Amino acid sequence: MTSVFGLAPGARDVPVVPVVVIEDAADAVPLARALVAGGLPLIEVTLRTPAALDAVRAIAAEVPEAVVGAGTVVSAAGVADAVDAGARFLVSPGWTERLLGAMRDSGVPFLPGVSTASEVVALVERGVEDMKFFPAEAAGGVPYLKSLAGPLPRARFCPTGGISPGSAPAYLALPNVGCVGGTWMLPPAALAARDWGRVESLARGAAALRAPVSAGAR
Repeated sequence: MTSVFGLAPGARDVPVVPVVVIEDAADAVPLARALVAGGLPLIEVTLRTPAALDAVRAIAAEVPEAVVGAGTVVSAAGVADAVDAGARFLVSPGWTERLLGAMRDSGVPFLPGVSTASEVVALVERGVEDMKFFPAEAAGGVPYLKSLAGPLPRARFCPTGGISPGSAPAYLALPNVGCVGGTWMLPPAALAARDWGRVESLARGAAALRAPVSAGAR
């Protein structure tokens, strides 16, 4: 199965996955177009609102340049609904055996959430090497992920939760980070005003983020 990290150009080209909460499905297409225009084609629509599945469906149908996925997937039913709506990848904040099985059976790439070394070991033991590290900052941030790279070199992460434009490059410098998830390119005021130009500008800044040159990016 294709890795989530392989659905778009490598992390050095597309370092950030926008984590989107959509209240009105009518906003989905212009929002996705703004993100794509800004250089962020991998879009995670969280299943936190009644509009989420319709938003995934609309983006999948009308924005072919986008790779739309579903986040906050917490049940087997949610997996099925997301894939039926056109989600091309799945992201969960955590995992259980049942949820992991449903994501495996879905046929699309997925990122189960972890926040401890034991959870990482359990997934690697089950043949899963791509994961979401959540909530990234609260769970230990860059130092924690750096400490996992030595004993668990096969695990690769998309840290999400509390990451900012200032902290993202330090995460991206780590050998076990493929990309980061973030919301800073989607400020509530811009979304409320439907200021898609502002979203595109912030997306362009996020797409330009890179690890510090001295960090020895892979």
